[in-house]
Order: sequence, then structure tokens, then C-alpha cells
Amino acid sequence: MPELIFPGPEGRLEGRYHAQSKPDAPLAIVLHPHPQYGGTMNNRVVYNLHYAFYRMGFTVLRFNFRGVGRSQGEFDQGIGELSDAASALDYLQAMNPNSKHCWVAGFSFGAWIGMQLLMRRPEITGFVSVSPPANMYDFSFLAPCPSSGLIINGTADRVAPAKDIQALVAKLREQKGITVTHEEIQGADHFFRDEEAHMKPMIDTVQSYVRRRLTETTR
Repeated sequence: MPELIFPGPEGRLEGRYHAQSKPDAPLAIVLHPHPQYGGTMNNRVVYNLHYAFYRMGFTVLRFNFRGVGRSQGEFDQGIGELSDAASALDYLQAMNPNSKHCWVAGFSFGAWIGMQLLMRRPEITGFVSVSPPANMYDFSFLAPCPSSGLIINGTADRVAPAKDIQALVAKLREQKGITVTHEEIQGADHFFRDEEAHMKPMIDTVQSYVRRRLTETTR
């Protein structure tokens, strides 16, 4: 797994980068959970998402937000972290100028940042939001949500309760021109701790969704 140091708004950012041999491979960035609650790019959900996208033929970058690991800077309540994500996407696109498709995936706090990035970057063609904390953060900026994507969560999530995520999905589904797919993993907590019963079904669901979308765009 090639380590990467690339420039961010507050100094260097530390990442892991996995390139495909095809120069026009689709791109994905994966965003980690809350830095102040132990979130890093090596979180299990983030790690598994990274490899899921790589297995599907994406060139993938995951990275540590400012102040995490070897990334410079300090936690900035999401404002600076959104700038970090934009810098990561800039870097990924500069390294892969022939790519035509770009996806953003995020887990928990990273899902909130990812959805904000979606609003800023019209070139993002799809998103995967895992356990978005709709009870903690305001997602009303998604008006309108600019692209279709997948929201996935566990039914036993106490950090980001299913009812709040269901309300977010219902609101997004009122919008025309996009399709928000919503899947729930029965019995899974916020972190999909049970590898076989929860993590694997979540990753399988993400892969089947993304593969279907990729097939649709290449027809």
C-alpha cells in the first residue's frame, strides 16, 4: 500500500494511494470518521471501503484529516476538513487527468464531509455515505443533492440512529433528477463490528450498488 504525502491547506496530508494500471480508471476518495473520537484513515470501515473500490477497478485515495497521524494542522470543526477533502480530490485528479468518473465515500463524520464535497464539486458522479450522523449534523445543505448515491447504515446504530437517517433519506428522495438508494444492515451497530454478520454484508451491498452504477454509465 503506497504511502503518500501531499499538500493540504494547512501543510502536508498523509494518505494511502492505490492506482490502477488503466489511465482512465474511475477515481474514489474515502473519508474517515471524527478525528476527535479516534477516527483515522485506518478505521476498519474506511479500510474496507478503500479496498472495495480498488477491487472494482477504481484508483483510490484515503487520507488523514488535518491533525491526524502525520497530517499537519488542527481539528477545525469540519470547515478545514472539507478543505482537506477538496485538496485530496484535486491531488487525485491531477495524478489521473484521463479519468472520467469520480466518487466520494465517507463513514460517519466522513460521510458528512463527503456530502458537502459533493455540493462543491459537480464532477463527482456518485457517493457512498456509510452511517451518516444525521442526528448530529445538519444535512440541509443538500438542496438539491447534485448526484445519485447510496446511504447505508445499521439498524442497531446508537451513534447515528436509523430513524434520523431514514428521515434524511425521505427528504432527499423528494428531489427530482437523482436517485438516493437506502440500504440497512440488520442488527449492525455504528461500526459494523461483526465481520461476517455486518461488515461483509455492508461492503457487499456497496460493491453491488457501485457495480450497477458503473454498468449504467458505460452503456
